[in-house]
Amino acid sequence: REGRERERTQAKVAESRSDVLSDNGAGARPGDDRHSSRWSRSEPTRRPAEEEEPSRPLEVGGVYRGQVTNVVDIGCFVRLQNVSARRREGLVHVSQLENRRVGHPSDVVSREDLVWVKVLSVDNDRNRISLSMKEVDQATGMPLAPNGGGGGRDWRGGGRPAAAAGTGSNLTPLGGGGGGGGLQGLSGIKPSAEDGELFNSRRRKRMSSPERWETKQLIASGILPVSEYPNFDEDGDGLLGGAAEGAEEEVEVDLNEDEPPFLQGQTNATGADVSPIKIVRVPDGSLQRAAMTQSALAKERRELKEQQQRSEMEAVPKDLSRPWEDPMAQGDRQLAAEVKGTGLAARDVPEWKQKAFGKATSYGQRSSLSIAEQRKNLPIYKLREQLIQAVNDNQFMVVIGETGSGKTTQMTQYLAEAGYTSRGKIGCTQPRRVAAMSVAKRVSEEFGCRLGEEVGYAIRFEDCTSKDTVIKYMTDGMLLREVLLKETLHDYSVIILDEAHERTINTDVLFGLLKNLVQQRKDIKVIITSATLDAEKFSSYFFNCPIFTIPGRMFPVEVLYTTEPEADYLDACLVTVMQVHLTEPEGDILVFLTGQEEIDTACEVLYERMKKLGPAVPELIILPVYSALPSEMQTKIFDPAPEGSRKCVIATNIAEASLTIDGIYYVVDPGFAKQKVFNPKMGMDSLVVAPISKASARQRSGRAGRTGPGKCFRLYTEAAFQHEMLPTSVPEIQRSNLGMTVLALKAMGINNLLGFDFMDPPSAQTLVQALQNLYNLGALDEEGLLSRLGRKMAEFPLEPALSKMLMASVDLGCSEEIVTVVAMLSAQNIFFRPREKQAQADQKHAKFFQPEGDHITLYTVYEAWKRNNFSNAWCHENFIHARSMKRAQDVRKQLLMIMDRYKLDLVSAGRNFNKIRRAICSGYFYNCAKKDPQEGYKTLVEQTPVYIHPSSSLFHSQPDWVVYFELVLTTKEYMRECCSIEPKWLIELAPRFFKQADPQMMSKRKRNERIEPLFDKYKDPNAWRLTKRRG
Repeated sequence: REGRERERTQAKVAESRSDVLSDNGAGARPGDDRHSSRWSRSEPTRRPAEEEEPSRPLEVGGVYRGQVTNVVDIGCFVRLQNVSARRREGLVHVSQLENRRVGHPSDVVSREDLVWVKVLSVDNDRNRISLSMKEVDQATGMPLAPNGGGGGRDWRGGGRPAAAAGTGSNLTPLGGGGGGGGLQGLSGIKPSAEDGELFNSRRRKRMSSPERWETKQLIASGILPVSEYPNFDEDGDGLLGGAAEGAEEEVEVDLNEDEPPFLQGQTNATGADVSPIKIVRVPDGSLQRAAMTQSALAKERRELKEQQQRSEMEAVPKDLSRPWEDPMAQGDRQLAAEVKGTGLAARDVPEWKQKAFGKATSYGQRSSLSIAEQRKNLPIYKLREQLIQAVNDNQFMVVIGETGSGKTTQMTQYLAEAGYTSRGKIGCTQPRRVAAMSVAKRVSEEFGCRLGEEVGYAIRFEDCTSKDTVIKYMTDGMLLREVLLKETLHDYSVIILDEAHERTINTDVLFGLLKNLVQQRKDIKVIITSATLDAEKFSSYFFNCPIFTIPGRMFPVEVLYTTEPEADYLDACLVTVMQVHLTEPEGDILVFLTGQEEIDTACEVLYERMKKLGPAVPELIILPVYSALPSEMQTKIFDPAPEGSRKCVIATNIAEASLTIDGIYYVVDPGFAKQKVFNPKMGMDSLVVAPISKASARQRSGRAGRTGPGKCFRLYTEAAFQHEMLPTSVPEIQRSNLGMTVLALKAMGINNLLGFDFMDPPSAQTLVQALQNLYNLGALDEEGLLSRLGRKMAEFPLEPALSKMLMASVDLGCSEEIVTVVAMLSAQNIFFRPREKQAQADQKHAKFFQPEGDHITLYTVYEAWKRNNFSNAWCHENFIHARSMKRAQDVRKQLLMIMDRYKLDLVSAGRNFNKIRRAICSGYFYNCAKKDPQEGYKTLVEQTPVYIHPSSSLFHSQPDWVVYFELVLTTKEYMRECCSIEPKWLIELAPRFFKQADPQMMSKRKRNERIEPLFDKYKDPNAWRLTKRRG
């Protein structure tokens, strides 16, 4: 009786599960139209109870009733009932329990549960039976179609009506062909039959000659049983008979060079110029040569650190479990183990950082004046009434004022006090996230409110505002998205575009949009501010509007040039800093470098050199500044140096205009900055070190004259300044990928992009490239108009490739995993690898590695962090940036809110990584590379030699085909965030970009391959040829 009661209980649980499993036809019997909707529990097709079933033979593919006998970490053992076989117990692997990711089998089943299972395989030699529960409806006992449950969600989009699946260009599936496969979801991608397989890599493939030889030797030695290779053919392709017929052949992929109908004759397929954008005036000048070689000192120190790390690791006994080989005593060995353990702490930081950012460090009071007195001391205060009057009289106005004049913090408050907030909010854009946050914090203190109340900020994936907010600081990208949602910006009475001289893509687009907006709204005011003297250009663009100038507190600055070009600008910077510190009067130093690695190296070397000079030399406080530095560390640069010491701030070009640092008397300018440049051939942006413009050089020298007379040491010749530097920097819109911008403009209904009123129009070829990429992603239709998929992609604040990946994941049934992957990719710099602990960090990171690639590794890291309650201590222990993880969490929350707003389903793929890999491939097919027989990989598009980055989880496995997130140029072109794929997916997921190669013709990739002899490789490379004919 107890057994029957237990069975009834299990039946109730199974029935509750069947409500999910059978939804949307998941339990439909293949080929049976009568039950195409779903299987009802009241139908007569339900299997009879176990006692009514006669005994039957054990068959692969058969469905049987069974009872769970044991639950272990890898799954559960089930004893089959009413089976006429000697072996009746089999294993249900954890991956075969349910169509979702299962943490532990005990979460799904318990001992003595009655379940339905399907026999996957029977190995009589080893007495093993493999079973599956997820392929059987646990309520009815009926077999499901492959991947039938899909986590309880229909791949058409969560059970919404099929009629809403797609219109227009999306009606044709991207997988090619007509409508034979049924309607697809938003992305047009239909699930493949192999999505039901756990790992596609387990499919049998044809063996290469070395693999056949190796297998033959292993069988001959007895390591591999002959029974596991019944169809092995050592002379053929490794497989015999039917096995060969079912073997997977590699698909030959070629580029589809068909032009989009709306771009006929304008793409690179017809020979149009796609050379990279030039941002350097003299390519062979002294500045560009120094930029190309970058810094020899940084490279030298990096190699030295790695060598020291290897030496330390080699000095430690490798196998402490064999004491007879250990030369140390037991106590010493225990001490060594403890020392090794303490070295794993990620909190260990270099000495210079402890000195600069130690908790006990205090550099004195910034100012003894009250906030009101500080505001009155700003240059803009004397011109307050004139400024308000000028805004009242003009709809457009350009304001010119040096950094530190108060234009960013005071103008918004003056306008609020003048009553402009009664008609709407006052919005002020900033080109950088750091500036938007820090300025909002300062203004909230001056305004006398909490941050997020009357004064707030909005940056990508973070909104610190409320319904009471009247002054809103935001990045220019956030205002652009608001224009996308509210074309007239009716919530705002004043828009201030601050730091307009930086000319970011978003700012340039906003110029054109606001110029059109003021013709619709006569009550809105638009103010353009700049710190450089290019006001005439802004004024002429905005209907010859007036220019309001705020005189700054500028003191004379002596500019000094070098007599000869510097070969290593980093070392020259450090020598100059020490010279200034030892010979010049008091005053702080500001050094401009290009990035975090350079700055950290400079701080460390400078600290070591100053330490060697001894205590007799005055103290030099070394402080770095870059965007990745935590905000509490960045604020240290504003503290004045103590009496008898000097402060040296080493910063990126963020200190040119966005930050105002008092007390700077000396500026060291090597003349370089990192710029984002788009390469149309590679199809991606890259950060390159390039010479700055004359305008930037003047801006940098001006930092030395804010507090008193100063000096600027330019580490380049005067001739280089006059002849090798551009007058102003090339606007970002002319040197960057415009995919996201074009998508946003299309979503606003602006289809004539070449006719859009840009201040400095981008090249036509850059626009064509962006349109072609969007067409290949499916965001544009045959006429160049936004498709239904493209409209949804535009709703996400993501690059188009990431948006497409997210949309495809909804249709493939893996959106829960992909939204995490997208968030982690957006956060960047997840793994922390301190120079002093590189080997230990690598050990910790390796435990997260997944064989499918780095994207799934990132997902694994996030899930592990989640299981550990989002702990910061866990991040430190595993050498992971806690700030980056928190940012990823914020990004994920925002993406989930957008998905919920547009009713996009959140579906888990469980352990089915094929779905996740296919979704990634659908967005990043352009970044595809194939393993090169000689060395590394070659990209499919341009045949560029590339390599998997050493930090990648695929570095040792080196799969044949990968897609990557980005390329990083260091000593080689390295692929970052790689994912292994199958070549046929490229044709299925991107038919507009790839096609199956014609077997009668040689593909582009094959033409670039060459035969190399296996033997005598050091002799004449053509000695192996039988004739002189080349082919």
